[in-house]
Amino acid sequence: MDNPWRHGWRTLLSLALVVALTMVVRQWIMEPRWIPSGSMEPTLQVRDLLVVDKLSPRLGRDPHLGDVVVFRPPDALLAMGYDRSQVLIKRVVGLAGDRVAVRAGRLERNGQALREPWAAAPMAYEQPEVTVPPRQLWVLGDNRNNSLDSHVWGPLPRDRVVGRALVRYWPPRRWGGISSASGIGCGDHHS
Repeated sequence: MDNPWRHGWRTLLSLALVVALTMVVRQWIMEPRWIPSGSMEPTLQVRDLLVVDKLSPRLGRDPHLGDVVVFRPPDALLAMGYDRSQVLIKRVVGLAGDRVAVRAGRLERNGQALREPWAAAPMAYEQPEVTVPPRQLWVLGDNRNNSLDSHVWGPLPRDRVVGRALVRYWPPRRWGGISSASGIGCGDHHS
């Protein structure tokens, strides 16, 4: 007959192993996140739940144009009172060396107006051309007129990127991958 204490210890050890593996996966590989604001609408709605890939940045994979990234606040936001432990989510629209501007309600990169199927509406602001510095990104919310992003606080240091949004898993009717660079392109030009 099996000793009940032995069975209890095995169960406790198994439970401890599951908890430890869950913590490792969440800390180093992927984690769930929820959307607290409307700055990424229409792509992401308030209270959507996502899976964030945290392994890619750790392995040296740089964000690509169109990626939706989760990041720790840059210094400019910390100076505005943001908590260091907070994370934000925006779309990468410029990489180091890119020239980014907003003219006539449209985002331009390197002198070309972009076709962005995810943008909520034309931008109600202008932004003079800015060259993204080395090891930095230019990030904007998809709801450009309701987003505290690079057009307000400047470039995002790449080392602040925590991960990349992969999949929305809640609500179930909107389950699926997060749109990225597949739709990005120049306005009426072929690139």
